[in-house]
Amino acid sequence: MLMHALVHAADVQDRDGGALVMATLFGAFPFLLKLYADGGYQGPEFRKAVDRVIADMNVEIVKRSDQAKGFVVLPKRWLVERTFAWLGRCRRLAKDWECLSRKALAFLRLASIRLMLRKLCNPA
Repeated sequence: MLMHALVHAADVQDRDGGALVMATLFGAFPFLLKLYADGGYQGPEFRKAVDRVIADMNVEIVKRSDQAKGFVVLPKRWLVERTFAWLGRCRRLAKDWECLSRKALAFLRLASIRLMLRKLCNPA
């Protein structure tokens, strides 16, 4: 279920965009206490940005093992990757067609609503 999303320009780093998402997400959902992030979000800059928004947030970086070779399923990470794959099935989201960020965000929300409706109507 998509709780919150922001679409920004391609020249914004994930870590910087993640700080902006956290600032708006935790204003709407202050009861969230744990955040799972991949290795791109590790470092003091992102941690400081999260601490400014909500001080008692537990940030857990999901890292790949150094001994792993080939494809390895990472805990919690596969949930995000699976959701991206489901959203990628929507033809409009498969390519970057949109010129405006607000249109891209609108189609992302429509695709997530479609996914939620399918899950609700076909609970199998």
